[in-house]
Order: sequence, then structure tokens, then C-alpha cells
Amino acid sequence: MDLRELLRRLDWVLLLVTLGLLTYGVLMVYAATEFDVEGDPWYWALRQLIWAGVGLAVMLVLAVVDYERLRRWQWALYGFALASIALVFVLGPITRGSRRWIPLGFFDFQPSQLAIFVICVAMAAFLVDRLDARDSWRLTLPALGYVLLPAALVFLEPDLGTATVILVLGLGLLFFFGTSWKHLVAIAAAGIMAAVMVLQVLPMLGLQILNDYQIDRLTVFMDKSVDPASAGYNVRQAMIAVGSGGFTGRGDLATQTQLAFLPEHHTDFIFAVVGERWGFAGAVGLLVLYALFLWRALRTATLARDMYGSVMAGGIATVFLYQLLVNMGMALGIMPVTGIPLPFLSYGGAAMITNLMLVGLLQSIHIRGSEAFAVRARVALD
Repeated sequence: MDLRELLRRLDWVLLLVTLGLLTYGVLMVYAATEFDVEGDPWYWALRQLIWAGVGLAVMLVLAVVDYERLRRWQWALYGFALASIALVFVLGPITRGSRRWIPLGFFDFQPSQLAIFVICVAMAAFLVDRLDARDSWRLTLPALGYVLLPAALVFLEPDLGTATVILVLGLGLLFFFGTSWKHLVAIAAAGIMAAVMVLQVLPMLGLQILNDYQIDRLTVFMDKSVDPASAGYNVRQAMIAVGSGGFTGRGDLATQTQLAFLPEHHTDFIFAVVGERWGFAGAVGLLVLYALFLWRALRTATLARDMYGSVMAGGIATVFLYQLLVNMGMALGIMPVTGIPLPFLSYGGAAMITNLMLVGLLQSIHIRGSEAFAVRARVALD
């Protein structure tokens, strides 16, 4: 396929929506941090722009490459993801009580973010290669182990938020693969029981898997008075920021952000910045962009030339939807505080590049799917 054909089959709507979200994100990072570094209002926004540029370059490379080539490397990629996560415990410095990054001099490598991309590529291949066992626990159970292992390693860093993203990705892949609904219901029930055990039963028995601060963050949305000096404070300030924005926002009078009452305003709670600065109208505009993004991802799943591409596209849509719901819910006080970033908006190089890698994968699936559709149409006409 030549360059002209590739450009013609690119999903231009998805590309434009992605560029719109990136622009929105850089503007919001600037709005959130313009007073954070004295004398340099663009300090954080410029770095976000650089990460976006790097991610876009990787996205275009992945769009050009046939995604089937990644399928051949499924076990090598999976092994690399596990090894790099394990290496964090050896080489990673402790930052805020956790080890999540491997310093490489010019940037810090976060293996848990790369694992999201790898699990999408590798687990989809693992499932599709065993299509004949789709309705059997002989496949469902190993598939659960396939995703639980990296999720458990990430959880031990500890990084509860990214661990849940990996788990949800695995469930999304199983769903779009066509796993029996009985299996999915059983998995969901087991997950709920495990959460109850970890949060309620085991602490009563003197066994605590989660740290106190993690439990507070997970339960604060049910009682805002919990830990008012930490997790409860964060959620309260986020809700105040969102509520004060009204319909059109406070613009340059967004004092919750500018006076640093709102913590983590360029990362975890950047949606609260959107609400305060641009109000309900700005939040709706952002939601429209995300809705268009999810529509194109799901459309790509239906257009894919094979089940491998379809399962991956569905998994990508699941991951983005989950991150949107949790992050926005955190700012509105209706979801647990897990530190999950808002795609394309929250500051962070690793998450930005990973998200754009997933977009590149969607583009690759779309390009080959539209080509296959055109071939089938010509054959039918002949």
C-alpha cells in the first residue's frame, strides 16, 4: 500500500478528534499551571506539547505498520512488559511511597503504561489464536491469569489505578472476543467479592492488603468527611471548583486553580480545572470530543478485517471509557480516587505516549479494514 492509499484510508475523523483533545489538553495544562513556576507560565504546558509531539510521531509509525506484525511478537512483547515492570522494583527510585519509573537519564520510563499497550496487543492474539475454546473455562481461566500477573505486579509498586486499568482492559478484550456471558458474570461476581474482602472483611480480621491511605481514597466518595486533610480534602476542593464554574466558567477568575486550593490540578483533577475555568459548556464540549473518539474506536471494531483487529479496537474503546468515567467521577465526587489520568488532558509523558500508541493501533486497524472492505466490494461487483 503506497503513501497516497494510506492517507486516503486513514480515519481522518479520529485523527482530527485526537488533535482536538490534544489541543484542549495543552490549553488546560497551561490554565492549571501558569502560576506554578515563577517567570515561566508555559513550563508544564510546553513539556506536555513535547510529549504530544513524540506520541504523534509514534502513532503515525504504528498506523503505517500492519498490526498483524505485532501479533507475531506477542510472547516477546508480553515477556518484555513483565520484565520491565519487575525491573522497577530493582532500579526504580521511591517517589511518594511507590516505585513506578525507571530513570533513563533524559526521561523516566514507566513500564506499567507500556504494559497497557502490550496487553492489548498480546492478550488479543492469545485469545484469537484459541478461538475454538472461546466458550470454555480452559481458555477463560488462563486468559485471566494472563492479565492478572502484570496487574498484580503493578499493584505491588503500588499503583492501584493503573492495575485496575489493565484488569478492565483484559475484561474488555474478553467481552469483544465473545466470551460466554456466564463467564463474564462469574468474573464480575468474583471481583465484587474480592473487593468486599479486601476493604471490609480482611481488615476486621487483622489482615490489611491495602494501605490506610489507599482505603481512604477508595471509600472517600461514599463519605466526604473521611480523611478531610488528604483524600477527602482533594475531592472537596475538586467539587468546589466544578460547582463554581457555573454554565460558562470563571475564566481568569478560577481561583480554586490559580490559588492552588485544588491539589494535583494538572494531573488527577484536571477535569475540575475544565469545570471551573470553562464551566458546564466547556465540559460538554470535551465530552462531545470523547464521544466522537469512542464512536470511531467502536466503528473501527466493526470495520476490522479480522477478529484480532476487532478485539483490540474494542479493548481500546473499553480502556478509554473506563479512564474517562473514573477520572471525571473523581472530580465530581462519585468515584473512588485512584489516580487514573484523564486521557490526552492530564499531564504525563508516559500516559500521553501510550494513549497515542493506542490511537496508532486503531488507525492501523482502520486502514487495513477499509482496504479489505473495498476489495470485498470490488469482488461482489465483479
